Amino acid sequence: MQEFENLVAVVTGGASGIGAATAARLADGGARVAVLDLNPDAADGRFIAVRADVADRASVEAAIRDVVDRLGGIDIVINNAGIGAQGDIAANDDAEWARVLNVNVTGIARTTAAALPHLRASRAAAVVNTSSIAATAGLPQRALYSASKGAVLSLTRAMAADHLREGIRVNCVSPGTADTPWIGRLLEKASDPAAERAALEARQPHGRLVAPGEVADAIAYLASPLSRSTTGTCIAVDGGMHELRLRPE
Repeated sequence: MQEFENLVAVVTGGASGIGAATAARLADGGARVAVLDLNPDAADGRFIAVRADVADRASVEAAIRDVVDRLGGIDIVINNAGIGAQGDIAANDDAEWARVLNVNVTGIARTTAAALPHLRASRAAAVVNTSSIAATAGLPQRALYSASKGAVLSLTRAMAADHLREGIRVNCVSPGTADTPWIGRLLEKASDPAAERAALEARQPHGRLVAPGEVADAIAYLASPLSRSTTGTCIAVDGGMHELRLRPE
């Protein structure tokens, strides 16, 4: 029996990058997967794909109802949808601060809240949020993004405490710089994309960008019913960036 057999998983932002890799990993483990995304047409055809804007409560609640109607319940929620932001604290106006926090933080709360009655009914309920190395390491020109991902880390722990006795485990992953479409777009805008990529790779002790599949494997561990004693924690998938201090070669 596969570890996710007979379980229903919802993956927000599941049409590309880490979300797409996670949807595929859960499906390979036997889960029935629903992808919630602003661009559902880009999702893998083997998944149920529903358009959802995590910044809008009505949109999220309608998408969750659709998933439940089609798949009969929800056991796992992967809160992966998110947006980036660049610059120091003066680089973004109030509207942009509100937009990023609404998607990256409140989006997790409203998606999980919509799924909560179904998670409470599950025998293997798990929620996994996507945080970032930016939550625990000071990165230049990432003030707003770091604030949002630090909030995700704290929110994960609070959610875990609130819902443990309901049988719902809540954890998060903290990726380093991953080889995703968003990073690709940032590199395209750089004056020297090759040099910028080399700098990002060198920043991580293992000397390369993190593969989306590596993050997906960590998410799968946290979501798995085999990990029943793991809750309120965060797994770093960052090539050692958070913990290691290597001497120059």
